[in-house]
Amino acid sequence: MLRKVIPLCALIGLTNIAGAQNINLKSASKFANTITADDLKKHLTIVASDEMEGRGTATQGEIKAANYIAGYMKSIGLTPGNNGSYFQLWPIYQDSLISTNLSINNQEYKYGTDFLPGAGNSNAQYNFSEVVFVNPKDTAFLNNKVNITGKLVLISPQSESNPRASMMQQFRLMSQLQSKGAAAVLIVSNNLPAKKLPEPTGRLKVSKYNSSVNISNYSISPALAQAITNINFADADAIKDLPVKTYKAEISLAYNGTTQTLESRNVLGIIEGTDLKDEYVVLTAHFDHEGIKDGVIYNGADDDGSGTVSILELAEAFAAAKKAGKGPRRTIVFMAVSGEEKGLLGSAYYGSHPVFPLEKTSVNLNIDMIGRLDSTHIAENKTNYVYIVGDDKLSTELNPITYKANKLTNLHLNHKYNDPKDPMRIYYRSDHYNFAKYGVPIIFYFNGTHADYHQPSDKVEKINFDIMEKRAKLVFYTAWEIANKNEMLKRDLKLPEQGGR
Repeated sequence: MLRKVIPLCALIGLTNIAGAQNINLKSASKFANTITADDLKKHLTIVASDEMEGRGTATQGEIKAANYIAGYMKSIGLTPGNNGSYFQLWPIYQDSLISTNLSINNQEYKYGTDFLPGAGNSNAQYNFSEVVFVNPKDTAFLNNKVNITGKLVLISPQSESNPRASMMQQFRLMSQLQSKGAAAVLIVSNNLPAKKLPEPTGRLKVSKYNSSVNISNYSISPALAQAITNINFADADAIKDLPVKTYKAEISLAYNGTTQTLESRNVLGIIEGTDLKDEYVVLTAHFDHEGIKDGVIYNGADDDGSGTVSILELAEAFAAAKKAGKGPRRTIVFMAVSGEEKGLLGSAYYGSHPVFPLEKTSVNLNIDMIGRLDSTHIAENKTNYVYIVGDDKLSTELNPITYKANKLTNLHLNHKYNDPKDPMRIYYRSDHYNFAKYGVPIIFYFNGTHADYHQPSDKVEKINFDIMEKRAKLVFYTAWEIANKNEMLKRDLKLPEQGGR
């Protein structure tokens, strides 16, 4: 009997199709079931322990946690993700105060009692002969009715009933004052005298060089403001409708600091793909937290110990699939990043120094807090949910995949925080954004905030490991589907215009 000769290219194509059918979503369940509440708890008990010292960025606690993550990746057979190393080291810079002073009419005032310099101040020495008081309620300076160019500006205390709203209001006001040319700002603060002097170190940053210089600012006590204006700034009624006015006073301000160079690290392990190994699916979670403050360890069990240990369990599940001959077609990168709490620094460094080409990265699935319930769901006595952010951005193919994967977990997919204009601005506030801004489609998995958010009470015993297991499995199924598609995800939607953290 004559046999039909099949061209080699067709055979290869048939082999790929057969492989794709052999690793369809239903076949993933066997490996997803290796992700268990017990294993998640085992890892988290270590990662969020006191031994890890709160995993502060560029600290010994960070190094301990990174070594644990890398050690586990090695134990389950992941290949080092950065040219033979599990670590991507990156420099980080921190401003430190050397000296500062403030005087009025030749009288020196006391650091911490009468004034505190802003954390973002640059080295500068100013001598002013007057100060312009600006009431935040009066926007006369915005329409140039009051000239503040090159001036020292004084502003009254902001509302402290809602600290976050107050901080945002003050940030906007400072930006407006800077845009109108103010040279420096004195901010009256009811928190002075300070109960405890702040650390002399400032914020961490990934660049030693600034693209722009922030306006110099100093918090001053109400008593100091009264010494300038002869008005009692401790009396809210006295300053409520205080008009814009220039006050004569000889005021000297000085700030002298230096910049230290530190080191942080991202942890990367990979499972190499088969026929599409030069394309990538990147799974991320940040393993840093707040470290130690005032001698108290911030363990960060939910934020983001929950995401960190989920990455380890996902890696183990994919490693088991690989061992069983069901390895992914695309290479999967498992990455624990640091510096998220300091401004998405580790993922920002990866975005500008990618180990794997971003144009060949099909998706970033980012996990940041999936071990708890937020206040809304506690009040409603509902546990079976996860917030999904970004699955309808950048690629029209991503949202259908999310719902397809969820048929195997049956979670309620809540898109409350998906709108980039939402007041919480969640779309911009975790590491996925440093992939999205380069055009990589993303999904962010999140349980919402709770009373223990960024508090030392965010501990392992408060984690709901059963719901955490289901959420991690949703990420697994989603990654499985994307890793085994015939084509990378389309990039057919624009990045939302409003950015920032």
